[in-house]
Amino acid sequence: MVDSQSTPARQRPSIVSISSYLLFLFLACQVISLIITLSTIGKTRDALRDAYAGSTAANADQVADVFLAIALGSSILLLLLAIVLGVLALFNNQGRNGSRITTWIVGGIMVCCVGGGLLSNAAGGFAASGETAGDGPSSAEIQRRLEEALPSWSAPVSLLLGVISLIALLTALILLALPKANEFFRKPTAGWEPPIPGASYPGYPQAPGQPGYPQSAGQPGYPSSGEPSYPPPPAPNRPDDTPPGSSTPPSTS
Repeated sequence: MVDSQSTPARQRPSIVSISSYLLFLFLACQVISLIITLSTIGKTRDALRDAYAGSTAANADQVADVFLAIALGSSILLLLLAIVLGVLALFNNQGRNGSRITTWIVGGIMVCCVGGGLLSNAAGGFAASGETAGDGPSSAEIQRRLEEALPSWSAPVSLLLGVISLIALLTALILLALPKANEFFRKPTAGWEPPIPGASYPGYPQAPGQPGYPQSAGQPGYPSSGEPSYPPPPAPNRPDDTPPGSSTPPSTS
């Protein structure tokens, strides 16, 4: 068996990409909403001060400043959370499951905030809070002054941005929970590839610091350990073979 040294890159499904685009759309809506708030903050402050002018209610002169501080602070907070969602969308495209879980947590908080703001605007804003105690202006009077002071397009555009933001965020969170997204965010396991017949695999490299051994053509020879060899015995002399230098004895006949 041969273990694969590298796992193939996972292909990001389209639903994860669409979810990231929707999170970016949510961020863009929050940026536009903050711009609208900053562009109308002066007129809102003047309308509230005129509504509470001459009122003997406690802290009547500070109502406008407190309201604007809350409205501006909530808009900045929503924008910061939307930026967090935009950063998480980048990590979601990389298949990080931790960023997906964080997206669900932050996105759930944003759904509550944006949904609550839409319900408040649909109910009439200040007009839904009832009458003001004492000689202060009523909620309906404050709402009327705000509508007169603010541009006619600000309220419809703010409402439209809120609806788009809520739909985009809910859709993005749902797409991240679909089965195809679960497969993409699941941690990949090391795969196994069967060996290919006839394929050659590289050998293991020699560890540094280890001396190399020369390859010998053959094993060295050793002397034989048998009995020592002796010279062959001399052959017997024949009559016609007279060694040189020998004399023949004289005949006695």
